[in-house]
Order: sequence, then structure tokens, then C-alpha cells
Amino acid sequence: MPTKPNFPLRLFYDGACSVCATEIERYGRMDREGRLILVDISAPDFDPAPLGITRDEFMYQMHAIDRSGTVYRNVEAFWAIWQAFPASTLLGLLGSLITLPAVNRISRLCYKGFARIRKYLPKRDVACTTGSCRIGKGRPG
Repeated sequence: MPTKPNFPLRLFYDGACSVCATEIERYGRMDREGRLILVDISAPDFDPAPLGITRDEFMYQMHAIDRSGTVYRNVEAFWAIWQAFPASTLLGLLGSLITLPAVNRISRLCYKGFARIRKYLPKRDVACTTGSCRIGKGRPG
């Protein structure tokens, strides 16, 4: 796993995806110390250009960026999020478990599978008028 994040950690999530938004917003509610900043990439005013990451890349996999500019993607993004919570919590335990080689490999496979089916998951009842909340086909080039 990479180095521990330098908080605050910006979490980039698809607010139009009901599963994604529910999970990330739960982390936001649990964050009592202001370590997490939630950024909805489906919002019309979201501009990925200054971050050097395309919208398709953001849509394909979870991203988190810490105060130092370190980028965490997919499983590492969840690991970085879980570092915001003490090791005595379930999320802290998950953060420790996911560093184990076998668990990490399985987690990566599961995440890849989730990324492939995510476009078929229910959407929130918020209309997407900008096209930014569509989920692209396949992995971005």
C-alpha cells in the first residue's frame, strides 16, 4: 500500500450512482474530524482538467487525492479513506486487512468486477442534463 494520506483527503465519487453515493456519503457522515472532502464528479460544475485526470478516468474508478497531491485509485482509494478512521473501528480493521497480499489481490478482482457492472446499477432520481454522469463503456484509454 502507498504511504498514509496527508489529510484532508478529497474523495471523487459519482453522485448519480446510488450505490457509490450512498457509500461515500456514509463516510462523510462518519467523518467527525473533517478529514474527508466529498467531490461529486457528476455535478455540472465539476471540472477535472486542473487535476490532470480525465472525466472518463474518474468515472471508471474511484479516486482520492490528499493534501500533498498523492492520488489513490480503486482499492487504494478505499484504503486511504479507511485511514481517516481509527484502527479500533471496522473500517480501520478493513484498512489493515486490505494490505495483506491475498486480500489485496481478491479486493482488486472484486473492484474490477464492480467497475464493470456499475453502469447497470440504479441511478439516483436526479436528472443528468450535462452528460457528465453517464458511465463510459470499458476502461478509458
